[in-house]
Amino acid sequence: MEFFNCHTHKFTDKPNVLELVNQYPQEFDPGIPYYSIGIHPWYIVEERLESDLEIIETKIQQKNCLAVGECGLDKRIEIPMDLQIKVFEKQLLLAQKYNKAVVIHCVAAFQEVIEIKKSLKISVPMIIHGFSKNQQLAKQLIDNGFYISFGKYLMSNPELRTVFQSIPNHRFFLETDTIDKTIEEVYALAAKYKNNTVEEIQKQLKENFLSVFKIAVQLI
Repeated sequence: MEFFNCHTHKFTDKPNVLELVNQYPQEFDPGIPYYSIGIHPWYIVEERLESDLEIIETKIQQKNCLAVGECGLDKRIEIPMDLQIKVFEKQLLLAQKYNKAVVIHCVAAFQEVIEIKKSLKISVPMIIHGFSKNQQLAKQLIDNGFYISFGKYLMSNPELRTVFQSIPNHRFFLETDTIDKTIEEVYALAAKYKNNTVEEIQKQLKENFLSVFKIAVQLI
């Protein structure tokens, strides 16, 4: 593995990239080598919640499932927050039960996510994907044990440079999500912002990957 893409909806099957591909319970592709699976808050269907959770519980027991998610909370959608919290908490408890990391979608609900982590005593790694906020919030997340993944907004918003530079090297990941950029391009920008070489970023993210996902990179 030369590059790790922490969250993507597009499987490219490049031999030098390990991609953590987002999957949904009702649209599962068994041909994806490494995946996360979860109920995104946008796509909660209350009538099939139990069956979706059963599918997730089955799939996360596979060795090539690296994480639960993306799941989380979003205050800018019409789905009631109490239902979103219920679905999010059930997925966190599954992640805790099977010792899987969690990829989190969070929009305007960071304090709620932090409090839920505390109240449920979640100890598995939790990764906030697609971070786009300020340095103060980033520090609060880091202080509460979260990892932060950057991609789409890092590529499009130069003001995130100082935020990204403030993140401890052992607590960040990189991703492409849905953008038409390669993970190599994201690594190149990250290296520039961190005043490192791409090779140094690769080495750091391999270490972060091993720490969070507990898979021997040399076997991939």
